[in-house]
Amino acid sequence: MTNQNTRPTDEVHDVVVIGGGAAGLSGALSLARARRDVLVVDDDRPRNAPAEGVHAFLTRDGVAPRELTRLGRAEVEAHGGAITSGTVTGVHRDDDPDAPFVVTVTTPGTDDREVRARRLLVTSGLVDELPAVDGLAERWGRDVVHCPYCHGWEVRDRVIGVLATSPFAMHQALLFGQWSRDIVLFTNDSFTLDDEQAEQLRARGVTVVDGPVARVRAEDDALTGVTLVDGRTVEVGALAVVARVRSRAGFVADLGLEATEHPAGVGTHLATVEPFTGRSAVPGVWLAGNVTEPMAQVVAAAAAGTMAGAAINMDLITAEVAASVAALRAGERIDA
Repeated sequence: MTNQNTRPTDEVHDVVVIGGGAAGLSGALSLARARRDVLVVDDDRPRNAPAEGVHAFLTRDGVAPRELTRLGRAEVEAHGGAITSGTVTGVHRDDDPDAPFVVTVTTPGTDDREVRARRLLVTSGLVDELPAVDGLAERWGRDVVHCPYCHGWEVRDRVIGVLATSPFAMHQALLFGQWSRDIVLFTNDSFTLDDEQAEQLRARGVTVVDGPVARVRAEDDALTGVTLVDGRTVEVGALAVVARVRSRAGFVADLGLEATEHPAGVGTHLATVEPFTGRSAVPGVWLAGNVTEPMAQVVAAAAAGTMAGAAINMDLITAEVAASVAALRAGERIDA
């Protein structure tokens, strides 16, 4: 039943893309270039908004995240794709597998509206769940970072701290040593080093600081140190944090898609049954970007969106050919 505050529409798009980041816009561009009727729904809450630039994206290294989005939107629209603002709050479909998906879009200050689509591409991304350390969130994406391949060059040769939230910090401490000879691992009472790990850190020249962390310090808009609960302050110029992530995917629960723990233990994601194309377990639904692969960089998310767009187009072609063949055969039987 349609909610009385929801505006329905009879228009059925070929594809609705949920999420307008690198993955969603790349998928939409592939579909628009394939002359598909594609609509992108985006709530303008990009995960990388705090970052000064997108990195390791060939020809676009250092571009501001919102500038990359602006360029991507313009390309999608130039090929006939449409983009609308709003948050997807629900998706459902009748029991008939040929029925369109009904996507509920919520926009502040207006009534909810429904859009319909033959296929869905979900690229809604994820949310970083930062540890409760005073001052950390304010520097997130700047000199408090998570990925050395995304930000390592920008913080190279500083004293780089690694704030442990899980045993995965061991990996980060060794890895960031490629960008600086001064690495400090704050165990933060998150895990205990075994003898082999302690030996590896010594061999790599990593300083280990035990005890829970209370806050990060900054002066003149730059990170200067990490203060522990016991009052000690250790000088650092950058801090790496492995934040747990949570997929933004609750709106597809009614379709039977539930977020599960990622195999790497970094948080939750929506699993695909065909990773190369992004096909999900629900017919007609594809996934791309960080909602399914939390560790994908922007360029990898964009590539996944492109592949998913091509797969969706072929799936539509297959369905259209089958329908045409059935109609042709029915017509031949009538003529006979």
